Amino acid sequence: MDLFSSHHDSTINLLPKDGTVYYYGTIWTPQQSNHYYNELMQGIEWRNDEAIILGKHLVTKRKVAWYGDQPFDYTYSSVTKKALPWTPALQELKQTAEHTTGETYNSCLLNLYHSGDEGMAWHSDGEKALKKDGAIASISFGAERKFAFKHKVSKETVARILEHGSLLVMKGTTQTHWLHRLPPTKQVHAPRINLTFRTIVL
Repeated sequence: MDLFSSHHDSTINLLPKDGTVYYYGTIWTPQQSNHYYNELMQGIEWRNDEAIILGKHLVTKRKVAWYGDQPFDYTYSSVTKKALPWTPALQELKQTAEHTTGETYNSCLLNLYHSGDEGMAWHSDGEKALKKDGAIASISFGAERKFAFKHKVSKETVARILEHGSLLVMKGTTQTHWLHRLPPTKQVHAPRINLTFRTIVL
């Protein structure tokens, strides 16, 4: 697969089987993308992410934030977060994501990667609080980074470069059958903000 293709057909499923991923490419202009990047960098209540692994409390360099329609609890890596109310910028981005993907979302997990040294290990978003087979809209601002998928059984991999101001959606059985990650890289020295709009089920 050509990671650096400048044309993106959002009707083409990036996965060969057992899930659905559409990449819409850049849907905001560079000026709009820069605006949102700055708004999010300054206006989000960023906190270092935490995890409890094998009984040890770990704090990551990567920063996170959790927002939603309601003060939803969201637990992963044995740590629970309570959603903050939407900011105006997040509401605008949510509306655009919903309009573009034809889905609805009630919450958003944001990640701030300060450089290519920070990434995310292989995982799937299968927490019980999430709507089963629900869509997850992933928006990227800042540095371009590679985003990869790996099938849980066949170990097939698929990768795509996510651009500044771009939108990708994962839906259907993607989380059941595929892992995804943001691999670290020494080639990137600038920050990246990622927003994943999702649906919490009460």
